[in-house]
Amino acid sequence: MTSSDQENCAQNAAQQASTKLSISQLNDNLRRDWVGGRVAWTAGIEQLGIGTILAIFDAVNEFKAFTLDNDPYGEHDFGAVEIAGHRVFWKIDYYDKALDYGSPDPADPGVTTRVLTIMLASEY
Repeated sequence: MTSSDQENCAQNAAQQASTKLSISQLNDNLRRDWVGGRVAWTAGIEQLGIGTILAIFDAVNEFKAFTLDNDPYGEHDFGAVEIAGHRVFWKIDYYDKALDYGSPDPADPGVTTRVLTIMLASEY
């Protein structure tokens, strides 16, 4: 491998790391503060009652337990919590602005609509 090849590899790795960091920060903003996208929850969550729903929202907002198992790409786009005996998943997906297709660039909020979905594990 030439020094030019090594330099290109290093630049690519740095760009990928920067992209992952941007995506994870945008996802954290949506998950923690509900800023930068849309939030939806399923009928199963809706049926749990307001106290449990608010506890679930708080747990999703406060989630920090990212590991290689639940976050292999470092994007902070998935998590699971236990609230009042219910296993709850949350997931962030990336769509284009019209919500018709996947985002062409999840690191660019100008072309991406993030959607945080909160659901019972049994609904997954």
